[in-house]
Amino acid sequence: MAINFNKDSVFNLKPIDLSSVRNEVSGLLINDEKPVLAFQTIRDQLVFTNKRIISIDVQGITGRRKSFTSMPYSKVQFFSVQTQGFAEIFPDSELFLSFSNGVTATFEFKGNVDIGAIGRMISAYVLE
Repeated sequence: MAINFNKDSVFNLKPIDLSSVRNEVSGLLINDEKPVLAFQTIRDQLVFTNKRIISIDVQGITGRRKSFTSMPYSKVQFFSVQTQGFAEIFPDSELFLSFSNGVTATFEFKGNVDIGAIGRMISAYVLE
């Protein structure tokens, strides 16, 4: 499923090392902006920087075409997090974001992801 901000849910996001973030993202970053967290589906990526959230939707069979979507934290109207349940067979957590332009996004994270840390990070950027 493509990662974009259009009310669709994105499932199975797994944490990746920041060194694995697609090189093209660096061309979008402004002064003093840096990736903080990154996640990936099979081909797509979701990158949290210290200024915004960037989604990279890899398209086509070859994957050469990519669509980049950026949503700044300043546009987050509200968000919610859902933590992992106790002793779940397939642990997951969820992040829901609502932006001031009416766009919403839901992201489901698989595995050992500290969703509380993501919520605190977003809070810090939104409330500053």
